[in-house]
Amino acid sequence: MNSVLTSLIAVGGTLAGASLTYLFGRLAARRAEWVAREERLRQDRIAAYATFVGAVTELRQALISLWFLKRGEPADPEVRAAYTEADQRGAAARHARFRVQLLTDDPELLQLADAVFKPVDVLADAANRGELAVLEERSEEVLAAFIQLAGKQVR
Repeated sequence: MNSVLTSLIAVGGTLAGASLTYLFGRLAARRAEWVAREERLRQDRIAAYATFVGAVTELRQALISLWFLKRGEPADPEVRAAYTEADQRGAAARHARFRVQLLTDDPELLQLADAVFKPVDVLADAANRGELAVLEERSEEVLAAFIQLAGKQVR
């Protein structure tokens, strides 16, 4: 009788262990599926938001270029080509900044992202080569500060 009772307890323990393992396995699998689904949704949202902002930025840049072309400004084709290229690169840089804004809530990093544009936006208006060099150096300093802080977040 003692051996039958021992056998029943062993079978019951084995069944309970297998059942608990199955239950915990199912819960872990559901949790993993949920996490994966949420991460896919997050990535899709980032891509959609960034694509939207990029499309609007490019549209705005194209319409501004069209406005200048309709008014005949600037007349020199080389200057017009340089203006168009600078405008396109500016739109791409602002698009990238919007992406940074989507992905971080660090106010210091966002402030640095905005500050990067201040010396860059006035480069074309520099009065002389010395002022241009000062603005270029300032833009490099702000960009280096941005890279340093952003690097801390991704490491």
